[in-house]
Amino acid sequence: MGCCGKESSSFSGPVHSKNCVCDVVRAILDIQTQGANDDCDCPTNCFLEPLGGLVNPARTNADTRVFMLLGKDGTPFKAFFRDIIGNTSTDCRCFSVFFRVEDVFDNCCATLRVLEPLDRNGGEVDILNDDGTKVDLHKLCKVRNFNRTNSCITVDLTCFCGVQCIRDVDLDIC
Repeated sequence: MGCCGKESSSFSGPVHSKNCVCDVVRAILDIQTQGANDDCDCPTNCFLEPLGGLVNPARTNADTRVFMLLGKDGTPFKAFFRDIIGNTSTDCRCFSVFFRVEDVFDNCCATLRVLEPLDRNGGEVDILNDDGTKVDLHKLCKVRNFNRTNSCITVDLTCFCGVQCIRDVDLDIC
């Protein structure tokens, strides 16, 4: 069984569950915690090792593989964040679609750290539409970097149909 209840045969690596999103997030966690080396043709493949090789293979000081989770309709999953590390105030609506996996447990549950989206100048990017009800996909194009937050969310990975890896970054995670 694969994403959204469909058979999946495109992944040739070790399968831990019957859900491809769970397998990918588990692989991201493994890559973040272990240094391995493997080549891949797709520069944003979530299984690309070592950490730091996503988008820029010469980068070696990354500690986080930033990713998004997608629902059945392709809509990015969003989560609320607060308590930005290194910043005492926020003036945006505090939602993000960017995550760092902290733990995977009980088959397909995960604790994710919500990451603050930043523009090329380090300013916060408000990713919501003018009504504040949905993610504005055009605003996502302004995101160039990320800041770690103290906000985490626990999710059931079987509820998602897609995972898209964005970039490897150094967030100074201990």
